Amino acid sequence: MTIPKELRDRLGIEPGTRLQFEAERGRLVARKVQPTDPFAKWAGAFADGTRSDDLLASLRGEPEP
Repeated sequence: MTIPKELRDRLGIEPGTRLQFEAERGRLVARKVQPTDPFAKWAGAFADGTRSDDLLASLRGEPEP
């Protein structure tokens, strides 16, 4: 599906924007899907994927679960 550039610009739809489609009164309606917490997947993680809790446990000499 192609959304005209004028509409994409006006509505802030960029590559990677997720849309949800619904039928309303005989029309197809698209809504942007907002992530619940866009930073949740990064919370407590380092660039290599190490979790802060794991790093602290290793520094304390705690055994791995």
